[in-house]
Amino acid sequence: MGRLHQDEISIDLGLVRRLVDRSFPEHSALGLRALDASGSSNALFRLGTELLVRMPRQPGGSATITKESRWLPFVASRLSVAVPQVLAVGGPALGYPERWSITQWIDGEPPPVPTSPTWSLTARQSLAQDLATTIRELQAVEVPDEARDDESLSWYRGRPLSEVDGDFRESLAACRALDGLDLDLGATLRSWEGVLTGCADDHLPTGWFHGDLLAENLLVRDGRLAAVLDFGGLALGDQAVDLIAGWELLDAPTRETFREVLRVDDATWRRSAGWALFVAVVTFPYYWATMPARCASRRVMAQAVLDSGDV
Repeated sequence: MGRLHQDEISIDLGLVRRLVDRSFPEHSALGLRALDASGSSNALFRLGTELLVRMPRQPGGSATITKESRWLPFVASRLSVAVPQVLAVGGPALGYPERWSITQWIDGEPPPVPTSPTWSLTARQSLAQDLATTIRELQAVEVPDEARDDESLSWYRGRPLSEVDGDFRESLAACRALDGLDLDLGATLRSWEGVLTGCADDHLPTGWFHGDLLAENLLVRDGRLAAVLDFGGLALGDQAVDLIAGWELLDAPTRETFREVLRVDDATWRRSAGWALFVAVVTFPYYWATMPARCASRRVMAQAVLDSGDV
């Protein structure tokens, strides 16, 4: 993957090799290679057969590395699904300005989107149940006082949707210049406005949420959910945002299973649809030229909301 951000930090295989050897010489004999499926927040490098190096791509990325090393062990211990263990954290060095981490490698593949012919209805139903179970477990994790006082656990995706209305409309306007998007932008705006009209901003529930629970941050193995990855967006706030997984990964029948297992009310479901629209629309203009696979998945997610009749 090439450059994704205007403020992208220069990261190459040689730099990562030197950083690992300098900070963790016990791993110097392990092979190192860049992964094609690196994320937008972190460049990823396979270290040996059991480890993964995660390098923040932008200035300020140290904050999420620090947050994960602090809170992920606490949260992960309360989940039944696998979560990559943070094994070591390296500091800035050799001209690289951020903290970075070495985590456990977990085998698996991202789940396909609903339009893929490779998954049966039975497999999709299993995924719906596994996703819902994982979300319920995360929502049930207790919130200690020190977490409530940790500013790193505050993120816009846990706050009222009305606060991102301006960003949504700006991104939607930019989408009109994208050739081949194939999404009814007028209907998208009407759905968004319908969500906002039906959402009360006060008294939103507060708890742990992943914040980016999408296919690229999930692994499946043998037809079941095997792992949840990348907790850089871990935060406290309205947990409805994590339900976007159902809009991206499930068709209408299995989405109903997902909702039944979660036992969410209409207001929460409506907010999840709003977050699905928002995450999709802000993705298109930013990543249209650099991450076409991500944009294709987000289009599926937005279309699912438009087709649902739920907003």
